Amino acid sequence: MLGDTSCAEAAHRDQSTIRLDSAACQYSLFFMKNAKFTLLACLLIAVAAPRAAIAHEFWIEPQKFQVETGAPLTALLRNGEQFEGITLAYFDRRIVRFDWRMGEGATAVTGRAGDNPALVMTAPEAGLMVLTYQSTASDVRYKTWEKFARFALHKRFVDIEARHKARDLPDADFTEVYTRYAKSLIAIGSGAGADHATGLEIEIVALQNPYTRSETGPLPVQVFYQDAPRVDAQVEVFDRAPDGSVTVTTVLTDDTGIAQVPVRPGHAYLLDNVVLREPAAALGEAHGAVWETLWASLTFAVP
Repeated sequence: MLGDTSCAEAAHRDQSTIRLDSAACQYSLFFMKNAKFTLLACLLIAVAAPRAAIAHEFWIEPQKFQVETGAPLTALLRNGEQFEGITLAYFDRRIVRFDWRMGEGATAVTGRAGDNPALVMTAPEAGLMVLTYQSTASDVRYKTWEKFARFALHKRFVDIEARHKARDLPDADFTEVYTRYAKSLIAIGSGAGADHATGLEIEIVALQNPYTRSETGPLPVQVFYQDAPRVDAQVEVFDRAPDGSVTVTTVLTDDTGIAQVPVRPGHAYLLDNVVLREPAAALGEAHGAVWETLWASLTFAVP
């Protein structure tokens, strides 16, 4: 239930793909033979039932990080943990921005409600595609302080208790509003090109092209918040090996907002960075929220 979920556990209430409860559907099928009414009944049951807890990361996951010009290119929206999770369908009312760039120009991603994968297209000319997504704001309610504190400490907000008390906020039954800012780097053909800031309020920029670089050391990335480098910020690194196993580490940005991310050939990566702040008055009032989080993610692979 909503009151029992934390930011580290809650699914997007507005973005989760509804997963039908099979037992409920079978029950409905027993009484209904018309497929249209059966589907409607299952959807209603699924919405009413308690949802499984889903962890906090949100990312774009291409089904292939490297594709040839003219080949099918698809990408999933995912929400979960440990670089695994549910897929979320395309719904334009839940999207502020969804586009791809090759160089400076941006092309909007369009789709039909319920499309999953959310991106289905033909790969354009060779180069580095920068795929960008921004969600609308959603919110989650914390029934206990402990769940919020665990999330905040995990994301390295070690002063969260003092900040919370300084604002005289309640220790239970309070709300957080959050927004997702996701990017993915996809190599088309040679994959030549460079990542760059795309104007998101918070974003992670790869300072070297992971598909074409000659360096063998860590991959430098820079974190931006409101167009300024984010200093001494934690970047969580999810490293998926070819066998599917995932290793999680963290690195910190330096005084220029740059972090050095260890990478290995044949691995895929999800990087995550979070801002935790007091919401603007209008946003806080609209969601009944006392805290706001902004979630940046970047996905790519290393050949």
